Amino acid sequence: MARDDSKAKRVREPRERKPSLIDVVNEIEIRRPRAEVAAYSGDMDNAPAWYEAVSSVEWKSPGPARVGSEFAMTQKILGSPVVYGYEIRELVPGERLVTSTDDGPFELVTTYEWADAGDGDGATRMTLRNRGEARRLGKFAARAVAGAMRRAGRKDLQRLKELLEQPA
Repeated sequence: MARDDSKAKRVREPRERKPSLIDVVNEIEIRRPRAEVAAYSGDMDNAPAWYEAVSSVEWKSPGPARVGSEFAMTQKILGSPVVYGYEIRELVPGERLVTSTDDGPFELVTTYEWADAGDGDGATRMTLRNRGEARRLGKFAARAVAGAMRRAGRKDLQRLKELLEQPA
């Protein structure tokens, strides 16, 4: 007797998960000269002072910092310390710093940019951008992570502003 294949269950091929893109941009104006803001915030040794989640930074490359330099940043994620290895991808002193990591659930590129702000009053517009592909996260989880990154970035930049604008 011939088998009726029309009623056979179809086997679904597993779908390849497309990476979800994360792109979070935060900006703030800091009433300090651009050279000062860039020097302080672009020095990863200062990150624990203004990044809430960062507890320490350890350089893996001898100084001074330059393109190709590597460092490890210990961050608290959900209450537990996690170490991420970073590399400096681009460095234009006083203007732009780009770092990247592929540790964790997604590759992340962090860009710090500094520009003169205001009417020549010595203020700086700092932009902090985190973008990457969440290869191991679904779309919903990637949106939640992006929201958390956006909130943390705003708080971190506000902390940086308060630190740098303090009277001497």
